[in-house]
Amino acid sequence: MKIALLGYGRMGKEIEKIAISRGHEIVIRKDLDDVIDITLADVAIDFSVPTSAFNNISNCLNNNVPVISGTTGWLEKYDEAIELCKEKKGAFIYASNYSLGVNIFFELNKQLAKMMKAVEGYNISMEEIHHTKKLDAPSGTAITLAEGVIENTSKKAWELGEKASEENIAIVAKRIPEVPGTHSVWYDSEVDTIEIKHTAHSRKGFALGAVIAAEWICDKTGVFSMKDVLNIR
Repeated sequence: MKIALLGYGRMGKEIEKIAISRGHEIVIRKDLDDVIDITLADVAIDFSVPTSAFNNISNCLNNNVPVISGTTGWLEKYDEAIELCKEKKGAFIYASNYSLGVNIFFELNKQLAKMMKAVEGYNISMEEIHHTKKLDAPSGTAITLAEGVIENTSKKAWELGEKASEENIAIVAKRIPEVPGTHSVWYDSEVDTIEIKHTAHSRKGFALGAVIAAEWICDKTGVFSMKDVLNIR
């Protein structure tokens, strides 16, 4: 499989290692505004920056190249990307996190939220910790976790900071050098605390999930998620 890496930072380099180890070839390594011929690739993996992501995705879809994106911070244009994918009969996956463990964690988070909905007296809060070079806060993963809780409880929205209004979820975002990603969800009451937590030990898990998603999407048409890749229902 010939892969285009759209974004050649630390994640791009980690994806390259995993892809080559699985027998794939990297034919494009795009950094920022480099001009490329995307048609050289069988599939594209976008881990760029928020200002480049939508253009990268559009270029792929306009040229019938399946694309998966892990870039966060650009989702105000997500619906446009979906419409373009449908118009061009392309293939597209966006995930806030491609780690296989995190995607299982997403489902665990939703199930816990469903159970806690019927229990009174618990305040819900979240924390995410990432490396200091991460551009957006809160992380896309934390937002996905918050959305999973909102879908299954009476909470209305999330707020960035240590405190939130009673109807919302507070998300604390911390930036510490060399932390790949840690996400915690807390349910606090006067009598106890329930916590679920995912800790990434390296970027390798994110890179592996991205390559697996790229392998999966190559012969597909449509808009998908990691739930489709992992057959989680």
